[in-house]
Amino acid sequence: MSAVAPALGVLAGLVGVASYLPYLRDTLRRVTRPHRGTWLIWGLLGVVVCASQRADGAFWSLLMTEAQIAVNLLVIVLAVRLGTGGMSAAEAVLVAAAGVGVAGWFLVDEPLIAIGCVIVADLIAAGMMLPKTWRSPDSETLSTFALGSLAGALALGSVGVLEPSLLLYPLYYCLVNGALALFIRHRRTMSAGTGQVAIAR
Repeated sequence: MSAVAPALGVLAGLVGVASYLPYLRDTLRRVTRPHRGTWLIWGLLGVVVCASQRADGAFWSLLMTEAQIAVNLLVIVLAVRLGTGGMSAAEAVLVAAAGVGVAGWFLVDEPLIAIGCVIVADLIAAGMMLPKTWRSPDSETLSTFALGSLAGALALGSVGVLEPSLLLYPLYYCLVNGALALFIRHRRTMSAGTGQVAIAR
């Protein structure tokens, strides 16, 4: 294991927690409107990923995921009252598809395939918030996803071994959060171009 792995793991956990603080603040201010279905799935998947990677021998890279679980719970609680998104037929189908991904983790005794199932479910959850974010890009907190991408990169560095089943999730977490941050930024730039005010958060 690399000598810097513990430091990167702790730093990933700290950045992971810090990434949620603006989101919680903006949700309480009723500026950000979390999608209930997305955050519920993300919260459940965090538990699944943590259990899967712990069973596969991860240690320092789990700090980011454990921090993610704790703060996800707070977002879910706030989303019940201050969020958006219910359970339309389309959203019910997406939640069911995400459930299939979670079931795949339980049924497949192969860490790499299990993490792949979780990533598919996570992507579905991210997709549930995209229509809302496209219509109203200021309803999401850009800095949360940018810092989340950084936390994923730090967690990737903290793995310390070339084990695909341990590297895949932090790599994915880095990329998906970076993509969401760029998506929000792009939509805000487009909104500003049409005369709407874009807020940098």
